[in-house]
Amino acid sequence: MSGESATGTDPVRRLPRAQRRAQILDAATRAFARTGYVDTSLDDVALEAGISRVLLYRHFESKSEMYRAVLDRACARLEERVGSGHFTDQSIPAFLGAAAEDPDGFRLLFHHAAREPEFRDLTDDLTRASTELALRQLREIIPEPAWARWAARMVFTVAIEGAIAWLDADRPDPDQAAARIDAAVHGVIEAARASY
Repeated sequence: MSGESATGTDPVRRLPRAQRRAQILDAATRAFARTGYVDTSLDDVALEAGISRVLLYRHFESKSEMYRAVLDRACARLEERVGSGHFTDQSIPAFLGAAAEDPDGFRLLFHHAAREPEFRDLTDDLTRASTELALRQLREIIPEPAWARWAARMVFTVAIEGAIAWLDADRPDPDQAAARIDAAVHGVIEAARASY
């Protein structure tokens, strides 16, 4: 028995559980990125996925659980691309690559979730971990501790906002975009190192 689609007209193909869950998460990512957490209903996600709401409930007990799964997946994809142990010359290109591969998930993670009290902990934890990692490295090259802390917060913010601005500008000059964002990050570092 194959079931009906969300529209009730076309049959829904049976998929293995993991594949169906991935399909739902893809659709939920698009729907949440389009209208935000509050204004997106489970019916919106079901319609986006082309399945019934009943099928959604076989994978997620609530909209909150689904949204958290979307954010967790975006985090995992980002960590897979960028790593979590040490920033290198490849970190910015990898970060921008992650944003390009999953722009909706990237925006949800860094813009939308940060504005949702129920999910802010995830972005706060990610920001805190990235800032601490940057600070460990920047202490080696920025002698003033207060400016090293400032730079650690700023480089992460510049990288995020640079990637989102690049996505919003229709991804201009993709071969040079990472170098431009990297130059902005290094500008922050140089400003923190400067002695006026």
